[in-house]
Amino acid sequence: MKYFSAQYIYTNSGPLIKRGIICTKDDGTIVSLENSGGTLHEKHSVEFFNGIIVPGFVNCHCHLELSFLKNEIHAGHGLADFLMQVNSFRNSLQKDINQAIKDADDEMINGGIVLCADICNSSSTFIVKKESRIRYISLLEVFGIDSARAEIRMNEILKLADTAKKMDLPHWIVPHAVYSISLPLLRLIKDHTASNKISSIHFMESPQEEILLESHSGPLMESYERFLPSVAEMEIPDNHINAVTKEIPSSANLILVHNTFVREEHIKKLKGRSDLYWCLCPNSNLYIEQKMPPVDLLAGEGCKIVIGTDSLSSNSSLSILEELKTLQLYFPSISLETLIGWATINGAKALGEDIQFGSIEPGKKPGLVLLRNIDLVNQKLLPGTTVSRLV
Repeated sequence: MKYFSAQYIYTNSGPLIKRGIICTKDDGTIVSLENSGGTLHEKHSVEFFNGIIVPGFVNCHCHLELSFLKNEIHAGHGLADFLMQVNSFRNSLQKDINQAIKDADDEMINGGIVLCADICNSSSTFIVKKESRIRYISLLEVFGIDSARAEIRMNEILKLADTAKKMDLPHWIVPHAVYSISLPLLRLIKDHTASNKISSIHFMESPQEEILLESHSGPLMESYERFLPSVAEMEIPDNHINAVTKEIPSSANLILVHNTFVREEHIKKLKGRSDLYWCLCPNSNLYIEQKMPPVDLLAGEGCKIVIGTDSLSSNSSLSILEELKTLQLYFPSISLETLIGWATINGAKALGEDIQFGSIEPGKKPGLVLLRNIDLVNQKLLPGTTVSRLV
């Protein structure tokens, strides 16, 4: 058995505990949680830390396979330019992609991430995931605006799903974004994912998306014409709301990713969809569009919020803690307890993994993370706050 204590413990299963004691098995399973009433007497084998213990972090959106693009993409030029850079570099950079993936996995492990929804366009991350301490849910992403190639793209992703299945890796097929999928392909995805428990889609990441859907013009259209000159006619959804409400199965937990330019009208129109989660990746949004999502609006509307890091192509790190620092900087009225909830229990629920992850309760194995150098009086993160794994 192991025993851990700290100045405060966020359990997500009850009120904040001051100087409580967590008992775990050697494998990290929670045995008991003792509330000392704030007065901790010296006790054999208890490790005490001057900080806050929280459950392991949940990363609800990552692109591990793009880790080799770290420091390669110019920041701040908008989504269309970002996508063109990614497409240009994918097959031209002479880098060790496998080592970059392994290094990124190690970074997330050391950063306290225990559960991750990772976007896949290939099988390049599968071996690392098989051996990782992180539980990965691989989201096999489909995209393609050429209606004539819809069957081809669907068959490609089904082959990738078969590979994941043979390796016994949890996975789901998901659409990339409303602006990047033809209607015939979106409907094929819907047919093949009717029994999904989890789905995900990039949503309102850029104002360029609505321009493309409404008029088939703008920077995104220009990028398509550059890379896909053979597409003569585009049959794509006419707007984001119809795509989400009509073309994605309602049986799944749906994670809308980014939401940088979402408006109140969108939120209200989507409130009728059950099991909807809004994933924030603030550092990526600043990197690509130099804009933060309307977090206060989403929170005020009672949206279920989760946290993601996106990829190292659009972020300097894969740290959930750094995402929380950014959110606190821009939205200081949001409590630390709320931020921790978004990064732990909400993410676990979104990924259907809250039986094990997300809260510190007997019988669970959520991982334990220590936050040090915190403003304990005001319960605020500091620029120098650090994270380390206890379990």
